[in-house]
Amino acid sequence: VKAGDTHILVDAGRGVVMRMAGAGSLPGLLAGVLVTHLHSDHICALNDVITTHWVMSQGKATLPIYGPIGTAEFVDRQLHALEPDIGYRMEHHDVLTNPPLVNVTELAPGDSFALGDVKIDTAATEHAPVRPTIGFRIEHAGSTAALVGDTIPCDGVDELARNADVYVQTVIRRDLVEMIPVGMMQDILDYHSGVVEAAQTAERVAAKRLALTHMVPAPTPERYPEWIAIAAEHYSGEVIVGDDLTTVTI
Repeated sequence: VKAGDTHILVDAGRGVVMRMAGAGSLPGLLAGVLVTHLHSDHICALNDVITTHWVMSQGKATLPIYGPIGTAEFVDRQLHALEPDIGYRMEHHDVLTNPPLVNVTELAPGDSFALGDVKIDTAATEHAPVRPTIGFRIEHAGSTAALVGDTIPCDGVDELARNADVYVQTVIRRDLVEMIPVGMMQDILDYHSGVVEAAQTAERVAAKRLALTHMVPAPTPERYPEWIAIAAEHYSGEVIVGDDLTTVTI
């Protein structure tokens, strides 16, 4: 999320540093990282974000990280795993006089805080058995984006996405997942929003745009209109397929 000169990363999945570069941002520019939950596909590249931020700032800047209970322990373990690399870099570069500076704030649902002139509100989401999970409502200069992570429809999502300029929702296609004869795939049906549910939520809360992301099964571009059409049956606003490097300006 870019809000004026403030850059904010929401979750840190696979290859996120490369995608940040492609989007015109870099870890060294981050005002903070927001973590929705501790599933590996949302945090597996956090170590890369931490290391790259450290190196790009030449060890001088602190990286703020915000997330649910458990985030501090996860970050501590990442730093422990990085100790050999940190040692090598400090030995090789005189300017790196200390390990990465990271400040972790663990959030309870309902907490609010600011990064510069950007206001951030939180609410509980539902992704059981993953607990706790939180979503974010980001406001700047009269514009609002809701990024809620993996969740089924719930009161917290409604609260965050109400009247938002863009509501970003991770989604699955229930009709397609149900056809996959693999038990682990069937398991995901009960803790993700389907395209239909996301569209119904967007309509209910009067979000101006719905951005579909983290799509399962991952569609090829020629299938995007099909996903949009399904959402449009339940939502009267603009539907966006959030492919990598998609930009939504509000």
